[in-house]
Amino acid sequence: MRSRRYDPDLTPPWKRRTAAVPEVPADPDLVVEEAATGFCGAVVRCEKTAQGPTVTLEDRFGKHRVFPMEPRGFLLEGEVVTLVRPASVAPAAPASAGRTASGSVAVPGARARVARAGRLYVEGRHDAELVEKVWGDDLRVEGVVVEYLEGVDHLAEIVDLFGPTSDARLGVLVDHLVPGSKESRIAADVTATWGAERVLVVGHPFVDIWEAVKPAALGIDTWPRVPRGQDWKTGVCEALDWPANTGAAWRRILGAVHSYRDLDPGLLGPVEHLIDHVTVGGPNGG
Repeated sequence: MRSRRYDPDLTPPWKRRTAAVPEVPADPDLVVEEAATGFCGAVVRCEKTAQGPTVTLEDRFGKHRVFPMEPRGFLLEGEVVTLVRPASVAPAAPASAGRTASGSVAVPGARARVARAGRLYVEGRHDAELVEKVWGDDLRVEGVVVEYLEGVDHLAEIVDLFGPTSDARLGVLVDHLVPGSKESRIAADVTATWGAERVLVVGHPFVDIWEAVKPAALGIDTWPRVPRGQDWKTGVCEALDWPANTGAAWRRILGAVHSYRDLDPGLLGPVEHLIDHVTVGGPNGG
């Protein structure tokens, strides 16, 4: 005799075939929960193995785990789904025919130039990755190398070590460069020491480079307001109900950027200004 206290069907709920379950492509950065273990993470990659397709997830702490892509094996926003391998996607087309992602005229078959003596410095790794994605083709044609600073506190020492000249100009992009800030004082001191012809320090108004990506590119209405004193990236993840893995969040954001049209003009202008500054004159022409 069956007890009414227990469900006679001992099959886990996510395995029961009670209704049609949607198939969802395991696109990079899709956040799902593996139903059997509760492991939650963003899709890193899919692979075909002798035992069948697998998906690798990365959790908020950067830990990776590999799972078989079994039917009804995952939860997406609380709903049971079957992950499937994503269809091959052709690389995103440039902004328009014959244009680079930055909107510049593309040079078919152009090879990267030998690096100029001048350089572009940006404040962090995410800044460098975003600049590379949108302006990378232009920078390679011009022979401009981008490096990142990890903050501006030691900018004066870095500029001194570089030793800019009229033929080896330095351009620096700083986050949240607003009047009266520590960053603005450092920028003014460096410029006064070396001269605006040799060193150009410009900034954008955003708290973080994430905010330079248009919300519409990510399917959100606006970037959240994060209370003062709270880590901005963490606050954004919480407000948008994203897993608290800022690395995974950044991959999602960067993946949504395909051209300059996905960026706020508050970043476009400063970066174009820096490229112009570094490429004027010098041994590679300009």
